[in-house]
Amino acid sequence: MLDDIRLAGLAPIALFDFSRNGSFVSLIGKGERSAIFWLDSAGHTLPLQAAPVYYASPRFSPDGRRLAFAMGTPRQLDIWIKDLDANTTPLRLTRMSGSNHHPVWTPDGTSLVFESVLGESQSLYWISADGASDAQRLTDDKIRRVPFSFSPDGKRLAFSQEGGGGGGQSEIWTAPVESGSDRVRLGKPELFLRNIFGGSSSFSPDGSWMAYSTDETGRLEVYVSPFPGPGRKWPISSGGGSRPVWSSNGRELFFLTPEDRIMVVSYTAKGNAFAADKPRLWSEKRLLRLPTIGHDVAPDGKRFAAILNADGTAEPIAPQLIVLLNFFDELRRRVPVSH
Repeated sequence: MLDDIRLAGLAPIALFDFSRNGSFVSLIGKGERSAIFWLDSAGHTLPLQAAPVYYASPRFSPDGRRLAFAMGTPRQLDIWIKDLDANTTPLRLTRMSGSNHHPVWTPDGTSLVFESVLGESQSLYWISADGASDAQRLTDDKIRRVPFSFSPDGKRLAFSQEGGGGGGQSEIWTAPVESGSDRVRLGKPELFLRNIFGGSSSFSPDGSWMAYSTDETGRLEVYVSPFPGPGRKWPISSGGGSRPVWSSNGRELFFLTPEDRIMVVSYTAKGNAFAADKPRLWSEKRLLRLPTIGHDVAPDGKRFAAILNADGTAEPIAPQLIVLLNFFDELRRRVPVSH
């Protein structure tokens, strides 16, 4: 009946509606097409994964030699891995229905955890990075969980989970990762932070701190707290901030501004004390605003993998608003009722 209806989110939702009298309204456009680029602090970009499709959640392996990402369409995403040294065709890791995204590497680089969404079914899975075996389901209770970070020893996974307060709020939890003779499972989760909005979290390189974003002041800001706590929290951003990520060198913390630019903070940590310098702009380049995390810092802290429009820009591609009258009449014409 109509091609190229825009989709929103990773569930996803088709953006159309119609009235009882047959008026139909829809957003049309190919705004999902993007690519992954190398981005440096000067704002220079180089294609990293250039095929123009829909991408989500790029994540570097701990050694920086591979990049995991979700690729496909908002309706059907799978996890792929690109060897950055060989620059060969990416390896398709999953072949599962639905949106499979938010890959998180284990610290030894041998496996990943990811989220899979198919209708109302939302689960976490574990899969080997070589693609030699099928994914193992870790959760099966239809509660939305988004994995974000492993502790450096690989023994705990940090993830956000739908909060009990409603209103789109979430909570940050961590759970022990337990390996058996034939499978991996998550142990009993422990709450780290309750009823926030945003929910992204990241273990520090030494595992002693957790960076996270919360809107308790009325807008999203980035904080650092000791892990596992309790303890005081240190504010990192002051003009809005989200999606914190540490460099592996143990000296810098990055986050995203409300204007979709990357900020960086130098810090020192000793014992129970954390000291952060004033945030500074890492790059003038704006990133593409996405419903999921669209960037990750390379282990050396010098470059990012960033999802941008296929032409390297970050400007939103404006969709067209289409209004059709007498939609039901057209539907009856194309799909006649048999008697």
